[in-house]
Amino acid sequence: MAFALPWRPAAVAQARRIDAMQFSALRAAGPLPGEMMPWNFGGRSRATRYSLVADEATVVLRADADASASGIVREIRVDPREYPVLAWRWKVMNLLERADIRTKAGDDFSARVYVTFAVDPAALPPAERAKLSFARLVYGDKVPAAALCYVWDAKAPRDTLVPNAYTERVRMIVAESGAARLGTWVRMQRNVREDYMRAFGAEPGAVTSVIVSTDTDNTGETAVAFYGDISFGPP
Repeated sequence: MAFALPWRPAAVAQARRIDAMQFSALRAAGPLPGEMMPWNFGGRSRATRYSLVADEATVVLRADADASASGIVREIRVDPREYPVLAWRWKVMNLLERADIRTKAGDDFSARVYVTFAVDPAALPPAERAKLSFARLVYGDKVPAAALCYVWDAKAPRDTLVPNAYTERVRMIVAESGAARLGTWVRMQRNVREDYMRAFGAEPGAVTSVIVSTDTDNTGETAVAFYGDISFGPP
């Protein structure tokens, strides 16, 4: 007689996924866990407000920005060759009229998801190393040596890739664009290894952190956005 082993899809799926930010496991109106820390780029703007709320029976992170800029960061170590697929969902309630992905004055977004990567600054070309040192001198040592920043933009076409207006060590990628899906949950998937190679022309180092950020400090506008769970998975 043959016996079939029980199939446990949930256990298998969990084993093949690395949770970066699992808001659904937290409590609405409760505190964020210690590994999810406030993140302020340069420390010059007032902070966006973040809170855990229930939405469609699931706990998610809500962001309320009012001429403000900050984020929530989780430091994590992930091999992008083994777990290259970044998956998340987000919901944006409004777009920013004065945002412009190509200018410093317009460098605001209703929703961003950053992925930072390990890079040895000594391995950078001298010109790139000098630019990174200058950016950190002006904006603080939190300027990453290499990062991808996925945004929900108002105007730029989906999959647009451009350098950040402040530093070329951050590459902006438009993951969602326009108002068609405002107010609804949108699921996203990106292959961070492929996106990094497209952006920087080299293999990425290890993922070092994930950051969510809703910011409106440059345009002075307001925005409300929600973030669901974020994870890394195999190709």
